[in-house]
Amino acid sequence: MSEMDLSPEERKRQWVEISVISEEEFDRQQAENRARQANLPGVGAVAPDFELEIHDGGRKGTGEMVKLSALRGKPVALAFGSYT
Repeated sequence: MSEMDLSPEERKRQWVEISVISEEEFDRQQAENRARQANLPGVGAVAPDFELEIHDGGRKGTGEMVKLSALRGKPVALAFGSYT
């Protein structure tokens, strides 16, 4: 049985059972996640404008900034990752 086949109550029971957080902490984290999700743009929505530093091929910041809105009409690729 996959996690997707479980009821929300069963998923919660399993998470609390294998983690070090309390049931109250689990509920608080889930409420925070739901609140964050409510503020996200939906699929097909216009992306919010933002500004980022341009990096060179060696992943070093160049000091040059670019806004998403300045690239309207051009192909844009965003790469998300973690360095942890």
